[in-house]
Amino acid sequence: MGRHRSDPMGIARLVLAGLAVLAFAALLVAGVLSLVGVLSADQEPGAPPSSAATAPFATPEQVPTVRVQCLRQQCPRVFLKVAGGDVLLDREMAEGEQVQSFDAGIDVVLTDSAAVRVEVNGAVRPPGKAGERQEFTATRG
Repeated sequence: MGRHRSDPMGIARLVLAGLAVLAFAALLVAGVLSLVGVLSADQEPGAPPSSAATAPFATPEQVPTVRVQCLRQQCPRVFLKVAGGDVLLDREMAEGEQVQSFDAGIDVVLTDSAAVRVEVNGAVRPPGKAGERQEFTATRG
């Protein structure tokens, strides 16, 4: 009676193991680079370079089209959307939190317009009454 002997796969098994190690290393490097990029980002996307914040005179490119700042402990839903584009913010905001955009046109919906301070092109927009909902489009210029 003969013995049953399984033949090893040989080189194919080593190649598959090597490819798995390379794939894992590539994913690890991509993850580390992404994490470093997120942690080193010190400004919002679309904002001017950080040196603009220290400039003595603001140019029109440095003044946001719209800036919304929460004045209460918690501000009800604030919705900002690039006109005809992406949603920038759709959530409640905490006291002192602010969001701004430099895009040419921004659709704004405020659930409670008295809870936030809104600037359009650097000018303060008058607040509404407590609980008043406001919708408007802020345009550049």
